[in-house]
Amino acid sequence: MSARQPRPGDLLVAAIGPGDGVFDRTVVLVLDADGDGALGVVLNQLADLPLSAVLPDWVERVSEPKVLFRGGPVSPNGAICVAAVADRSEEPPGFRPLFGTVGLLHLDTPLEIVAGAYDDMRIFAGYAGWSPGQLESELADRRWYVVPSRYDDIFGPDPATLWRRVLRRQPNRLAFLSSWTEDAELN
Repeated sequence: MSARQPRPGDLLVAAIGPGDGVFDRTVVLVLDADGDGALGVVLNQLADLPLSAVLPDWVERVSEPKVLFRGGPVSPNGAICVAAVADRSEEPPGFRPLFGTVGLLHLDTPLEIVAGAYDDMRIFAGYAGWSPGQLESELADRRWYVVPSRYDDIFGPDPATLWRRVLRRQPNRLAFLSSWTEDAELN
């Protein structure tokens, strides 16, 4: 189903089956993937801590819902900001482009510079990381489906339904999996 290797901007959609409890029904945005490993952020898990408790000045800058997301189990006390630059011809200070208009924004960037420079942004506590060969092994074991992302997957207002929505728009069997329930007897 997912024969290709992930690249920045792709989504890793957690497969059905016995999970590890960390990535069950998650959708991960790939930020980097190469011979040194891969990293991304989970798009559909909210953090237990409110954004206002850790970065109060950023609450009004982030996209709806204005919350802190749980980006993954690696470095959960650190924060990553994924942002979409408003003007492709400019690269504001503190911004590192990744794909399309999307990139990483350094959270030490003065808020005066941030205002108006970005269409959308999300802040994630921690990230998901894989050592060299680890993600390839998980893909071979069919623990993830690699699919292209859409802008709304990254910055849409309803992260709770993201796993089902992403699967539903895929061809064939993947679309069918979007209706999977926790109760195996109902599937």
